[in-house]
Amino acid sequence: MAEDDVYTKDGTVDYHGNPANRKETGTWRACPFILGNECCERLAYYGMSTNLVLYFKNRLHQHSATASKNVSDWSGTCYITPLIGAFVADSYLGRFWTIAVFSIIYVIGMTLLTLSASIPGMKPTCQGQGDENCHANVGQSAVCFLALYLVALGTGGIKPCVSSYGADQFDDADPAEKEHKSSFFNWFYFSINIGALIASSLLVWIQDNVGWGWGFGIPAVAMAIAVVSFFSGTRLYRNQKPGGSALTRICQVIVASIKKHHVQVPADKSLLYEIADTESAIEGSRKLDHTNELRFFDKAAVVGQSDNVKDSVNSWRLCTVTQVEELKSILRLLPVWSTGIVFATVYGQMGTLFVLQGQTMNTHVGNSSFKIPPASLSIFDTISVIFWVPVYDRIIVPVVRKFTGHKSGLTQLQRMGIGLFISIFAMVAAAVLELIRLRIVKNHNYYELEEIPLTIFWQVPQYFIIGCAEVFTFIGQLEFFYEQAPDAMRSLCSALSLLTVALGQYLSSLLVTIVTNISTKNGSPGWIPDNLNYGHLHYFFWLLAVLSVLNFVAFLLVSKLYTYKKVMGTLR
Repeated sequence: MAEDDVYTKDGTVDYHGNPANRKETGTWRACPFILGNECCERLAYYGMSTNLVLYFKNRLHQHSATASKNVSDWSGTCYITPLIGAFVADSYLGRFWTIAVFSIIYVIGMTLLTLSASIPGMKPTCQGQGDENCHANVGQSAVCFLALYLVALGTGGIKPCVSSYGADQFDDADPAEKEHKSSFFNWFYFSINIGALIASSLLVWIQDNVGWGWGFGIPAVAMAIAVVSFFSGTRLYRNQKPGGSALTRICQVIVASIKKHHVQVPADKSLLYEIADTESAIEGSRKLDHTNELRFFDKAAVVGQSDNVKDSVNSWRLCTVTQVEELKSILRLLPVWSTGIVFATVYGQMGTLFVLQGQTMNTHVGNSSFKIPPASLSIFDTISVIFWVPVYDRIIVPVVRKFTGHKSGLTQLQRMGIGLFISIFAMVAAAVLELIRLRIVKNHNYYELEEIPLTIFWQVPQYFIIGCAEVFTFIGQLEFFYEQAPDAMRSLCSALSLLTVALGQYLSSLLVTIVTNISTKNGSPGWIPDNLNYGHLHYFFWLLAVLSVLNFVAFLLVSKLYTYKKVMGTLR
């Protein structure tokens, strides 16, 4: 074997900092430790968060609105902190040490949360059996929220890095390994949902029937196992070197472009500034080829008379083509990124309006006295994902590949677009079911019934459709943002894809507020009243269906105009 074939060509190094040996590191041999970490971490997260609103309400003695708001604030924080973790990973620590450090913070938070629900003096005081007459003093509540926000900080360092770190184990410059990378993202999302399935079924039951100490303690142990799993694969991992502050590099291009706003960009791209070495000036990053879009920023790479290119270059006046193309890559991603917000809004209905809709239906299983918590129907979304991931990876991809010739069957943008299209039908299914439900209410005068005789299992299709859409859109997003991100900004771009979930939640909240304010004028009960039998919830679902159609059309336009990044050469 030639010496060039011994090592990876994408700049990855082993745990000693030496070039990564392709026969001893990375690929599927390293992935089980990363997938195991993700499965256990998601089990811990969902095992804690799924039932958290009831803990706030019943144990901390918070009002329903306050408990719901506190959960929303904390959940939103969990999807914003990845921006912090991504910045630290890309700029300074690298993905391995960022995951390691923030995982330990996560374990500390989970342990403190378990103690706050278990130890006398730290846990809320309850009179009688179960959750009756519980209350928490200021100190007990403070410990609980300190623990939760430590978890939010911990997950912020893990979320944007784990998927990218797993993908780092496959060499972009090796066609065979690059093909496996697409499959990795499918199984990564599969592992997430295995953890979520256990959490939303077994752990929720333990919290409701055994106790919150065990209900939080088991996720804490799961997170400790996640840390052990991750460190166990240290010798096998391939690591990308951190490239320094991405934010600083972006600001340098903007400032240099503004300073040279009067400069004419030469038609010959070879006249633009780039270092002569085979490697980029950015640590651990391959060079990017020049593109013709957003040419204003090319001014930052125009060599002026006052620019010294022989000695130390002032990066606030002169930037390399690769540095300019980094900024262009991020800006080109934003239109595609923005179309994920509406999808995240649709996805978020599983935890809000789908649950309210389910509460008005028959929650009994057959003729038994056993009742299904409406929120637990989200398990069918998880089952759908677990079903569709292997179907997509093992059946759809090989079949479609024969027609398209593309190594992954579909391009990432095509995959995302199919998911956006499928999501429309989830809202249509929810709206049609609500129309049927309201017709039954009207025909039989069930307005004051808390549950009408229509089984909640009629909600299964809308959950299952969203699960199918997830497999196309969310996994497509993970792969797309990783592939199209500059080498030294991959964690940041993964964090951006996660940010759509937070923004989708905020958009849903905004839409509900606007709809409520408009529809309740003149004494009307509005679209979403406390008693949905008097409302028009289906109008809101139709609104989301229309927004999803418009969003799909917008996606088709921006994806058609999208220019893929071009990498020059390899790294050693």
